[in-house]
Amino acid sequence: MFDIEAILKFLPHRYPFLLVDRVLAMEKAKSIVALKNVTYNEQFFQGHFPDVRIMPGVLIVEAMAQAGGILLFNSIPEPHTKFVLFSKIDNMKFRRPVVPGDQLRLECELLKFKGRFFWIHGKGLVDGALAVEGDMTASLLDREDLNVGK
Repeated sequence: MFDIEAILKFLPHRYPFLLVDRVLAMEKAKSIVALKNVTYNEQFFQGHFPDVRIMPGVLIVEAMAQAGGILLFNSIPEPHTKFVLFSKIDNMKFRRPVVPGDQLRLECELLKFKGRFFWIHGKGLVDGALAVEGDMTASLLDREDLNVGK
């Protein structure tokens, strides 16, 4: 549904922190399915761990959060005036390692939207096997209210 060029229009992340390669499906205000291709060339594999390369769990969760961000930006009016910040992680469970050569399928479902907060349930799967699952909260801010870089 979205290739990397379209993703770059929605997410502020750039190399080496852009962790979504493609969006396969999306139902606005409901769900998204995206992919992260995990390659041997990822910077983090240099130190995590040189002899047993495993994608850091925090980056798997970040990839899910980025997929959720794409869903949110496609579900709100005037997304170019907004900024999404990751606020909270709940009940995150890691079931299997993600290693070079894996294709991480990111599935996120929008559970609730109240005020400026969004609740999302996310899953990460490799070859149909659950690698990670949990809940995330994000807050939606007006870009003009951000004090970053001012």
